Amino acid sequence: MLRWPGRTLHPSKARRTRAAWSMRPALLALALLLGGCASLPGTLGSPNAAVVERVEHAERLQADGDFAGAAGEFLALSRAHRGDASAYYRLRAAEALRDGGDIEGAERALGDIKRRRLHEDEPQRLDLLDAEIALHRGDIERARALLTFDDATLAPNLRVRALELRARAELAAGDAFGAARMRAALDRYLQGGDREHNRGQIRDVLAGMEPAELRERIASLAPNDALRPWIEETLRNKGQPLARTMPRPNRPVGTMRPGDGGGLSAEGYVPPRRVALLLPLAHLTSVSQAIRDGFMTAYFSDAPAQRPEVLVYDAGSAPADAIAAYRKAVADGADQIVGPLQREAVGELFRLPLEARVLALNHPDTGEVPPPGSAEFGLLPDAEGAQVAEHMLARGITRAAVVSAGADWAERASRAFRTQFEAGGGMIAGEARLGDKDVDFATAIAQATGMLGSGVDGGVFISARPQQARLLVPQLRVAGIAAPIFATSHIYAGDNNASLDRDLEGVEFCDAPWLFGPIAGRPQRAAISGRLDSANGFGGRLFAFGMDAYALLPYLDWLLAHPDAYVAGATGELTADTFGRISRLVGWARFRNGIAEPVDGALSAMPAGR
Repeated sequence: MLRWPGRTLHPSKARRTRAAWSMRPALLALALLLGGCASLPGTLGSPNAAVVERVEHAERLQADGDFAGAAGEFLALSRAHRGDASAYYRLRAAEALRDGGDIEGAERALGDIKRRRLHEDEPQRLDLLDAEIALHRGDIERARALLTFDDATLAPNLRVRALELRARAELAAGDAFGAARMRAALDRYLQGGDREHNRGQIRDVLAGMEPAELRERIASLAPNDALRPWIEETLRNKGQPLARTMPRPNRPVGTMRPGDGGGLSAEGYVPPRRVALLLPLAHLTSVSQAIRDGFMTAYFSDAPAQRPEVLVYDAGSAPADAIAAYRKAVADGADQIVGPLQREAVGELFRLPLEARVLALNHPDTGEVPPPGSAEFGLLPDAEGAQVAEHMLARGITRAAVVSAGADWAERASRAFRTQFEAGGGMIAGEARLGDKDVDFATAIAQATGMLGSGVDGGVFISARPQQARLLVPQLRVAGIAAPIFATSHIYAGDNNASLDRDLEGVEFCDAPWLFGPIAGRPQRAAISGRLDSANGFGGRLFAFGMDAYALLPYLDWLLAHPDAYVAGATGELTADTFGRISRLVGWARFRNGIAEPVDGALSAMPAGR
């Protein structure tokens, strides 16, 4: 069933604050929540009702923020017992004082507690407490020695504490990178304000490191290391972005295999049950309409038995509106959320504890990765610029002139192109930017191409809209530049217009394969464009984007777990990394007699040679 809230479209829902603490109070609350000590360990035998009542009273005091009162009750219980029980209650007293920020009081409460008297997870808790006391006293080496746990043996609450303490110990020891790495590992266990505080510390620590050191460090990290996206973001903020590691998927999703019932089933396919589509319906209307129409076209092209229930919500124009729409969708029973679309809204949503998985239709402006289990998908100019660089290098072009519009998206594409091209051994011969109102580009052309030379190893990269490009390309030829020209998708208006695009003759560009030919499993554009205006012109890319968003839903878990797998999408081959970032390997087309045609008659993605 497809429903629009309010009408049917088609038939077929701690309070803990202590300023003295280095760990955020809410993070402390999380640790207590995850680890709760409400039940007495079996090693204490069967305490009588009076003891159980006193323990429960102490725990209520601790839960209400009366840490000193709770510690007093536990110390009284310790004095009333001997042996293992006495040691247990003394540890509980020390932990209560630590929860209140009284580290010295916690040390006094521990006294000469004997480790051999502790059982189950109590020795690890003692080590964590001793490590915190050592940090408080400035004994960094002792703290680090006490924190050498095998994380696999720790309960979730203790793992949170261990990682946070390790981060503090590494920073105190002068190892900023080690501290950031601990906090990156901690990030997956946190939500809301705790996560934001932790992420702020990651950013602050990495921002204090030199770009050269960050580049050296990231080279030693595994592709799925949790710190990698944070270093990438830091280097981007420093104006020194890293070259992209291009995915090389070789395993299409949906391969038919024998199922449990004896029949065939599509590998990786898990049908969604109820999907919410969040778009700014009264804002960015043409963009939203194209995405929505593409999504719904894919929906109605799916087999009726496999269609989920779909609900469409207005995500508004502000992040708060998108958050409200998300919460409404979750309250209505959505198990998967597609959207929101605006970068700021995506960032705000990713900071929440998510109750339903999200496939965001953009990447957050902060550069952070999605929460575990969710994903982000967008038509990024940066990704296109990098892929043009790879494409040119694969063609043997090692010298490039760069000419681009002055808009933000063009700058992003150009920066990504330069980074990727130079990382692959190429050299930028020159760069120039085009003014919005300029029509004579002679100066810009001379600036960009003066050092290009006339060898077969030269090429021109441009990132501009059709109107500018139609003026630029003829002027490049008049200036005697015979080198091949390559561009991002922005050069193509989305529909063939031979009379205008004849000026773009020979320009090769990356774009969504669906615009130029049939894609298996997707309705053909020729059959759609006559009935839906949103599939035409610039909207065609967004229409294809909407179709791909629907196509990704059943395979998200599989893609996140198998970086070598891909969905043959309308916008390109779609694959995911372990951080939930959907990558798009584009197709290639060339203007010939004013018509955009697939290169070499095929809509291949990345060239095999790189």
